[in-house]
Amino acid sequence: MQVGVFVPINNNGWLISENAPQYKPSFDMNRAIALSAEKHGLDFLLSMIKLRGFGGKTEFWEYGLESFTLMAGLAAVTERIKIYATCPTLVIPPAFAARMCNTIDSISHGRFGLNLITGWQPPEYTQMGMWPGDEHFRNRYKMLDEYAAILHELWETGVSDHKGEYYQMEDCRVCPQPAGAMKIICTGSSDEGLAFSAKWANYAFCLGKGVNTPTAFAGNNDRLAAATAKTGRDVAVFVLVMIIAAEPTMKRWPSGNPTTTAPIWRRSAGSPNRAPRTPSTPTPTSASSLPEGAVNINMGTLVGSYASIARMLDEMATVPNTGGVLLTFDDFIEGVEAFGTRIQPLMKCRQGIRDA
Repeated sequence: MQVGVFVPINNNGWLISENAPQYKPSFDMNRAIALSAEKHGLDFLLSMIKLRGFGGKTEFWEYGLESFTLMAGLAAVTERIKIYATCPTLVIPPAFAARMCNTIDSISHGRFGLNLITGWQPPEYTQMGMWPGDEHFRNRYKMLDEYAAILHELWETGVSDHKGEYYQMEDCRVCPQPAGAMKIICTGSSDEGLAFSAKWANYAFCLGKGVNTPTAFAGNNDRLAAATAKTGRDVAVFVLVMIIAAEPTMKRWPSGNPTTTAPIWRRSAGSPNRAPRTPSTPTPTSASSLPEGAVNINMGTLVGSYASIARMLDEMATVPNTGGVLLTFDDFIEGVEAFGTRIQPLMKCRQGIRDA
């Protein structure tokens, strides 16, 4: 099972509580996290992209870096770890995204990959006059399907003449091409998102669920397996979980006093025209309306001793088609170091890394 770090590209990471560690993102902080992750043999780094935060007392995610630029910098200061940036496809044309990917592929010597998102929060895009209208919720994966097709044409041949509903290419050329096959991640967990992953992605991203319920995400893997049965492709799941090593850490950010960010988050997610979702596939925003979402966006959380967290991560590895975990921490620099020195050596599914 691969292990990656969801690097803190925005302020305060993924903890909304005002009692959590408060910090602004910086390249220096992310470089320290990247070098520590590489030192301990972790497999990849992934950064998200947020174009507008949610305010509140903690100004949650109001401070954010840009994903491609950050990951290009991290590619330049690392040697082995894989690097993934997130592309906001509504504001970056596919040919330009392909060229940026090729550039970072050159910087990283073939270690770069791309996470594709459709865009789901209108205020991120209306502020720039770039929101295509609420019909985007219904059509977003049709648009992303064309986007991915153009990327693959440009990466494989250097030329695209794609003629579609959303994009028109006219002898579009992007060279040089990447050194190898560019890996794609998709974060969509709706049926449409999983169908897209089954067609185009190498990895499908999903949220873990609950506290100390390591295999609760298994239903997502089953749904992806049903989708890949139709495409015949091998697509693995990356599961997002937060690690809180040792229970005393919880005292630093009790959930009983959530920040005023949570109501603002719920309002921004409340578009009446948004495509309906089933209760089994909540987005981070819809999940945050639940009481437990006031602390860390309702992502799966593993809390306990180093040994118990290692055991739960090993349990996650037993779920069929789990390709990896994507880790967040309350304190990333301390957390990555503790994972590498105290948790990973106890994990059966990381035996090769432990003995390297």
